[in-house]
Amino acid sequence: MPFVFAPPAPVAVPIAGSQDTFPVRRVYCVGRNYAAHAREMGFDPDREPPFFFCKPADAVVPVAEGQTLSLPYPPETANLHYEIELVAAIGQGGADIAVDDAHKHVWGYAVGLDMTRRDLQMKMREAGRPWELGKAFDRSAPIGPLHPAASSSGIEHAGIWLQVNGTDKQRSGVGKLTWSVAETVAYLSRYFRLEPGDLIYTGTPEGVGPVVRGDQMLGGVDGLGTLSVKMV
Repeated sequence: MPFVFAPPAPVAVPIAGSQDTFPVRRVYCVGRNYAAHAREMGFDPDREPPFFFCKPADAVVPVAEGQTLSLPYPPETANLHYEIELVAAIGQGGADIAVDDAHKHVWGYAVGLDMTRRDLQMKMREAGRPWELGKAFDRSAPIGPLHPAASSSGIEHAGIWLQVNGTDKQRSGVGKLTWSVAETVAYLSRYFRLEPGDLIYTGTPEGVGPVVRGDQMLGGVDGLGTLSVKMV
């Protein structure tokens, strides 16, 4: 069946040490999944069911190891924030996944940034409206190369950090996630059937803040390399 126009090529994330790439299907993001970040955003950090928002697949911007992404400052905001995150990539589909089986569905992990137009997000939040204007804009999800889960042992205890212009802004540990990766996968799969190609941005620790044109961000998760982004 012919298309009325050529469909876009799928977004594909590089795989560390390989010529293969990982095609992106959907992007799920977990909100307020570190207690200290919940506090800094003005919320009670008590453990409650996780909540999710989505970004379009073409918001993902793959960045090869050793390269720096030049990221244009997005329109209609005066308060763009960084949020460093561990990203889990789904390689085996499923619904109603048990927590004990969740690791079987994770293909690998990467370092990601959930860039946020905070002023628009807060405006939408205060009005009780969806967050898309603040979260789902173009090029809002830079990501480094994926590392296979089999070579990422100990990721649940890895450090996670971000610097802006060489100064520490975020520094925590994946072990401080309110909902672990396995719990997040299991919970999300109750509401959506997960499929190969899905990415889950698992939440950011405390220390989020603004960047402006000219700022250089460098973030990482221990064992997964670094992600370098410059605002232009």
